[in-house]
Amino acid sequence: MHATDPSPPPLPSHRPLLDPAAEYGRWITERPLARISLWGDTHPWLVTRHADARTVLSDPRFSSENVRPGFPGLQPTPPPRTPGQLFAMDPPDHTRLRRMLIPEFTFRRIEQLRPAIRNITGDLLDGLVKQQQPADLVEHFTLPLPLLVICELLGVPYADRDFIHRQAAAFATVSAGPEAMRAGWAALFGYLQELLSAKSREPGDDLMSKLATERVATGEATPAEAAGLLVQLLIAGHETTASMLSLGVVALLRHPGQLAALRADEDLVPGAVEELLRYLSVVHIGLRRIATEDVEVGGVTIRAGEGVVVALQAANRDPAVFADPDTLDLTRDAGQHLAFGHGLHHCLGQSLARAELQIALPMLVNRLPGLRLTGAAAEGYAFEGRAIHGVRELPVAW
Repeated sequence: MHATDPSPPPLPSHRPLLDPAAEYGRWITERPLARISLWGDTHPWLVTRHADARTVLSDPRFSSENVRPGFPGLQPTPPPRTPGQLFAMDPPDHTRLRRMLIPEFTFRRIEQLRPAIRNITGDLLDGLVKQQQPADLVEHFTLPLPLLVICELLGVPYADRDFIHRQAAAFATVSAGPEAMRAGWAALFGYLQELLSAKSREPGDDLMSKLATERVATGEATPAEAAGLLVQLLIAGHETTASMLSLGVVALLRHPGQLAALRADEDLVPGAVEELLRYLSVVHIGLRRIATEDVEVGGVTIRAGEGVVVALQAANRDPAVFADPDTLDLTRDAGQHLAFGHGLHHCLGQSLARAELQIALPMLVNRLPGLRLTGAAAEGYAFEGRAIHGVRELPVAW
């Protein structure tokens, strides 16, 4: 019924700091499955309801291959096919490559990393309290923490952190244009190819060494595929968690009752992290798919070759699933949230992200009971044109 909308509205690229764009609150009831405008005459379907999002993300008739004609990509120009980009692959290649990484991201493996994450968090807090106030929480805590963890896990030198973050940020900045995004990916790809080659000669006890000696050396993966996997892990392994940590701090400080409850009851922490993931939904450009055959979703037929954008931030505020969804409630059961996606492309590193958030947020707010935002409103520091919502800096005092 919406397929013939004469002027589909644009996909919102703006948003307040802690909430989705206001349009989503209306669309989830008024036009939950309808056309939007991306660029040129591209008008994919926008999915906002939780149930419809789960359907699209779990149905194999929706492809993730972003080189297919009509795919609703981030840019008008289709990207070159790059080895190892799991987010842009379908089975069987997706299955083959993802299976290589699963042993390193099991719940048991991540639980073994918790002491190391606590040590890293404690060291960063020791450094933070030595800074002159106000200090930038992003620079001294929320960015280096996940970057240190993922570098240690992968076997990437943390000394190269400035280069790594600069290139990762370039790839994630949609507004910079396709060439800048590709250049960021290409720079990290070349860097990790060299590291992978070195690890094949002198392996260590890290994921990159295992890929080099157990997968590439045996012919299960090409060096390019392995490097592509590592680029994705390196970017996703710190960008999203850094944003969640920063925005999680802002959300807690703006809800002092919730913060007090978190400080008073450590048993609240796991559920509180799930609620923050639901409430903030930092991936705000939507998960993109294209139908490979006609599929009915929510009473609407999506034709083969038509694109779909799944708005996670809308699905995570669906009142049919979450009562009073615009309220931050750390005691609610938010276990059905889709912040990590759903289906075969659900986030491989979600256990790692949960562990970092469950450890870092309580340690921060308990170590610094007087923690507060300073200076200009935090909105002034929000990223513009980024695929991952967050802040560039976050001045705080304590």
